[in-house]
Amino acid sequence: MLVITNEISLSDDEITLSAIRAQGAGGQNVNKVASAIHLRFNIHKSSLPTHYKQRLLESKDTRINKDGIIVIKGQQWRTQEKNRRDALQRLKKLILYENKTHKIRRATKLTNGAKKRRLENKVHRAKTKSLRAKVND
Repeated sequence: MLVITNEISLSDDEITLSAIRAQGAGGQNVNKVASAIHLRFNIHKSSLPTHYKQRLLESKDTRINKDGIIVIKGQQWRTQEKNRRDALQRLKKLILYENKTHKIRRATKLTNGAKKRRLENKVHRAKTKSLRAKVND
């Protein structure tokens, strides 16, 4: 069972975990042992509240495909158990992040003083650089 918040938790049958071989350069056991984990989570069939599902489906995260399935690959660690824990934690983080209200960025305008200082700085730099140039006789 994966606990997302105090009120929300996902049962083990909602999350599909499968062991696969890790990618990367060959080395000791990397080509023989399936230590990486492929996590699949179907948003449509999950027990998440409706607004959680909606926010996840509207997300532009590349780990969520067009069918509404989250695919996370855990292969950072050498053991299957650590990769499993890592993949589950990343799923939890994704669900919490997508359902957090983010602050809207509002464009601001430069003050006249800031514009003036920037232009004066540009003039000063141009003079400095022109003094470095070769002198023509």
